[in-house]
Amino acid sequence: MKNKMIKNIGSITLIAMFALSGISMAEETKVPSTDATVISDTVKLIDMAGKQRMLSQRIAKDYLYAGMKIAPAKANKQLKASLAELLSTHKVLVKSINDPDIANLLAFVEMSSEDFEATAKEDFTIDNAQLVIDLSESMLEGSQYVVDSLKKTVKIKESTIVGKAGKQRMLAQRIAKYYIAYQAGIKDKNTIDQMKAAVAEFSESHAALMANSANTPEINRKLNEIDRLWKIVYKFYLNIEKGGLPLIVFNTTDNITKKMNGITGLYVELYK
Repeated sequence: MKNKMIKNIGSITLIAMFALSGISMAEETKVPSTDATVISDTVKLIDMAGKQRMLSQRIAKDYLYAGMKIAPAKANKQLKASLAELLSTHKVLVKSINDPDIANLLAFVEMSSEDFEATAKEDFTIDNAQLVIDLSESMLEGSQYVVDSLKKTVKIKESTIVGKAGKQRMLAQRIAKYYIAYQAGIKDKNTIDQMKAAVAEFSESHAALMANSANTPEINRKLNEIDRLWKIVYKFYLNIEKGGLPLIVFNTTDNITKKMNGITGLYVELYK
């Protein structure tokens, strides 16, 4: 849609560093052209692209919660803020990533985000709810492609850890999205299967993060906080067909997302 955003440069360049650090092109000679610098800035981009995954799921969740009139004030406020953050972060990614394949994918994500934004602002209907869910899936897939492509450019364990931690933010919101979708009337097998798959993946990734030998004491402490909460609440999520706990699901998944966002930031700092 906006081809001017698609660059014809084959790799992530110093522009990524300038976009993230605030350094101008005139100061190029002052930037140390080292592998460590490239890795650090790429890890930051992985975190940013990873957070887009979470926002795609949170926006859909908030639309459904607001439409069902469950915590509507909080859901509408969060929806507006999440849309703004998704669009502003997308602009940074477009300016910072110059690989043609990733840039082309980002152009597609932008078109989807515009449809996403327009539909999310419409009155709630089951048809609109299904469309929002479908768009959130497309945006999730696109953002995951960006994360995976960036990880390949550095090919280091650190990028994998940051990606895994960041994905936990998304999975928490995905759980809430499918939980409320089922309560809203989208009661097909896919809704149940996606919910259970998200719970299983979160559990598996959480165990892997807790076993990471590079964890600092602070990271371990925060992961243990989530561990105590997760051991209780995941059973609520799996009772999707029974329902009856939408506020608990909303609040606990937001809590987990917030905690995982902090942990992901600590991993980014750790691997600078």
